Amino acid sequence: QVQLVESGGGLVQAGGSLRLSCSVSGTIFSINAMGWYRQAPGKQREWVAVITRGANTNYPDSVKGRFTISRDNAKNTVYLQMTSLKPEDTAVYYCNGSPPSYLWGQGTQVTVSS
Repeated sequence: QVQLVESGGGLVQAGGSLRLSCSVSGTIFSINAMGWYRQAPGKQREWVAVITRGANTNYPDSVKGRFTISRDNAKNTVYLQMTSLKPEDTAVYYCNGSPPSYLWGQGTQVTVSS
């Protein structure tokens, strides 16, 4: 019954920026650690960011320094600000609990041209 709706993806050139949003409904958002994940065609899904209840954040080395996760508990929304995008960032981006706990949403496509 938890619904995750991602938005904000698009086509950008390498070096560009995008801000993704994830609207969460059906749960008490503020009690959950939330994360962003991505999946490129033919590749496994990987996590790219996490934010805890206490607003601590962490990132894998592949995106560290370029991506920033944040949350607005009053709006039940988690964001991913992506800068200095690279072609290898091209993927469908998803949000979920951290670790993943809910049915995956539709994701939002991010395409970075070289």
